[in-house]
Amino acid sequence: MNIIKASLDHLDILTALFDGYMIFYKQASNHDKHRAFLQDRISNEEAHAFIALDTDGAGMGFTLLYPSFSSVSQAQIYVLNDLYVHPDYRRQGVAAALMAAAGAYGKNQGGIRLHLETGSDNVSAQALYEKEGWLKETNYFYSLNL
Repeated sequence: MNIIKASLDHLDILTALFDGYMIFYKQASNHDKHRAFLQDRISNEEAHAFIALDTDGAGMGFTLLYPSFSSVSQAQIYVLNDLYVHPDYRRQGVAAALMAAAGAYGKNQGGIRLHLETGSDNVSAQALYEKEGWLKETNYFYSLNL
């Protein structure tokens, strides 16, 4: 397995994985829309994408890391907003490797923390995060649809 920071040169691989991710979350498959979204995020440096590739160069999984800031800490933080492993590659350490790459990147960029969110019913993801050293927050998370 090889973890790379994706560029626009990797958009085809990333888009295929992202489309699978959207389907996993019960969203419609829309290759063109997803490609445009990813292209904009990468081109505008609004997200940093990491892809796991197998020995043949096929996409195994991806994560998107979004930069943000902490006012209290007055420092850079990152939101690990998307993490997906293709079903053929699950339970092989791909997700952990992607999370480690995202963490190393954030730290190298001067970030002080990563954040992520998952559903309360996603117990397998929760187990992975805790195994990888992530701490479960006790704060409430709220959202407001605009």
